[in-house]
Amino acid sequence: MSQAEGLNSQNHLVRKGLKFSQLRLLAVLRDTGQIGAAAEQVGMTQPAASRLMAQLEEMIGTPIFTRHARGVSLTEAGHIMADQAVRTLRELDLSQERVVQAIQGTRGLVRIGSVTGPSLELILPLVREIRVLSPAVEIAVQVDTSNKLAEALLARELDFYVGRIPDGVHAQPFAVSDIGDEPIGLVVRADHPLTRIDPLSLDRCLDYDWVMQPPGGLLRRTAEDYILSKGLRLPRRVLGTASTLFTLALVQKTNAIAPLARAVAEFFIDSSGLGSRLATLPVAPDLTVKTYGIVTRQERDLSPAAETILATLLRRCSPGKDGVDAG
Repeated sequence: MSQAEGLNSQNHLVRKGLKFSQLRLLAVLRDTGQIGAAAEQVGMTQPAASRLMAQLEEMIGTPIFTRHARGVSLTEAGHIMADQAVRTLRELDLSQERVVQAIQGTRGLVRIGSVTGPSLELILPLVREIRVLSPAVEIAVQVDTSNKLAEALLARELDFYVGRIPDGVHAQPFAVSDIGDEPIGLVVRADHPLTRIDPLSLDRCLDYDWVMQPPGGLLRRTAEDYILSKGLRLPRRVLGTASTLFTLALVQKTNAIAPLARAVAEFFIDSSGLGSRLATLPVAPDLTVKTYGIVTRQERDLSPAAETILATLLRRCSPGKDGVDAG
């Protein structure tokens, strides 16, 4: 086959008259499931939208949707074409952003997610660095559990996040650059009765109230599994909360014990975030949470600004570096 023949074969749909309006319409139709609603979003009438879809079906030689009482459903061919339409339109937007970057320098909004510990140990210094190196880049940071961050990443509400792929979630849409395991400490107020016991054993800690994530949270499961692996009973009284701020406040005001990422504890203790009124108990030194990393979408469809920030973060996270939080 000659080069010209190969090019013609590759441009089959383009030579048949494929229009960008058809790509835009199909991308919206995938989400709305209604031709009228899709037509309105792209600024055309419903009859015009129906004609464009009929022309597209003729081009590819097979139906791309079926009608039903509530609207339409894409066929397998329709889903394939719609997914490609979304990618094509996104790549064109990225091309425009790259042109702007080439002319004006790196700029734009980058949306980063992080579980609590890395937000202090990794994202906070990253933000400080980017403010100096790329002042035209705006950064938005969402601190949450890995479950919430994974949902936001797939919904394209985040460019990437620092955390884990949640258990039970299909891993195929994600790509991960591992960073390391997370050391966990048992945090109490600085004048807690247990701080005066030497040597201190883990079983002495179980007589006190504990404050942990709600049942099912990764850090809570890890702490409970660790306690049981030592042949000990679980704490009898546990308050469940997903709020790190509430956890720290409760620990500071009561005799409760909280398993927290060491980075969180060290940040508030070393920087006197709570007047140095917290301490980490000298027990369970081998309590860690499984490996976390930098999570992106598999197709890596990042803007130039996001690529720049991600590359900076990857340089800061050498393999084997200790992790910092459980999400």
